[in-house]
Amino acid sequence: MPDNTRRRFIQQAAVGTAAFLAYPPSRVLGANDRVRVGMIGVGGRGQELLKQVLEVQNAQLVAIADIYTRRRDEAKQMAPGIDTLKDHRALLDRKDIDGIIVASPLHIHARHFLDTLAAGKDLYSEKTMTWSIREAEQCVASAKSSDRCIQIGLQHESSGSLADARKCIKDGLVGNITQVESWMSRNSPHGKGQWVRAVPSDCTPDNVNWQAFLNGRPDRPFDAFRFMNWRLYWEFSGGNITENMVHQIAWIMSALDLPAPTAAYMSGGVFSEKDGREVPDTIVVTLDFPQDTVVTWQSTFSNSHYGLGERLLGSDGTIEHVSGATDMVTGRSREGIRYYPEKANRPEGAALTGDTPTQNHMANWIDCIRSRKMPNASVDIGYRSAVAAHMANHAYRTKQRVTLEMAKSA
Repeated sequence: MPDNTRRRFIQQAAVGTAAFLAYPPSRVLGANDRVRVGMIGVGGRGQELLKQVLEVQNAQLVAIADIYTRRRDEAKQMAPGIDTLKDHRALLDRKDIDGIIVASPLHIHARHFLDTLAAGKDLYSEKTMTWSIREAEQCVASAKSSDRCIQIGLQHESSGSLADARKCIKDGLVGNITQVESWMSRNSPHGKGQWVRAVPSDCTPDNVNWQAFLNGRPDRPFDAFRFMNWRLYWEFSGGNITENMVHQIAWIMSALDLPAPTAAYMSGGVFSEKDGREVPDTIVVTLDFPQDTVVTWQSTFSNSHYGLGERLLGSDGTIEHVSGATDMVTGRSREGIRYYPEKANRPEGAALTGDTPTQNHMANWIDCIRSRKMPNASVDIGYRSAVAAHMANHAYRTKQRVTLEMAKSA
């Protein structure tokens, strides 16, 4: 074979292989090999993910890293055979780990995201992908230059309801969608604010790596309350927008194939949780998108009657996804997705109920580590949903309409 022909053949073969394998494996996995996993951060959310990965049949939790002694001890009780480490860098140096689950506080996500990819590990990063848009752009750039399998902890991306919504839209049953309504409501007993955790007696400077937690923020004496309740403060958190809205916005953006918003508006305040928190508990967000679509999201921490949900309002029909709305008579909550035709344009249309089963989000990541396929919640939707969330928060904090350009330059 002539040299030039040989080169073309090799190039074509390489392209074909890349199309077949979304990501090259870190090691060759046999049929009976388990995917070996480590975790960074095993607090409240991290322990939920720890339980999930323990239940995945072909996964093995090998080790965890956490800066707080209590969390290391709790993880050891949940998974007695694991190693527990103080420093996430020691975890990433290990050669017996394929993938890393990042469940650290939001303001440390980017550091652990970037360090994990630099170590050549596959990655499951909890939502919101980053604390800021600038960090999101750094993570996207790193992901594009990496060959690692990355899943973002946007569990709704693995939901059957999203698959059903996409099918209705693809089949032309909804028509032109110009408006989406979404909401999330919670309540708690008087005097017990959402997210507020008691400070354990062992939460002391001797048991916590305070500098690692600050992650470059201005140095100050150890503050056990802020360490335990970081979600209440802008310095470490994005509040309810990055804790809850991001899930629903990602679902909506995926269903409608929306890019990042062009503008964001947000009103509200700390109206019900008068406990010293900085992030608002009562919120109304409006997001403008370039395809002549407006999305609203509203939330309160003082009433849980309507749970959470989304309504996609189209010229030919409505898609309604509801989870947790409470029936006043039975006290039961209902969850499901339904389609209702608009009689003006589909007079013979019939109502439909979605029935696609939801995938296990953690198992999807483990499966993709084996198959090297794209996980359900890619870095792309992680980035777009993070941008939408940070635009909304920027609008609230500056009390103005915020464009994408303004948010990126902030």
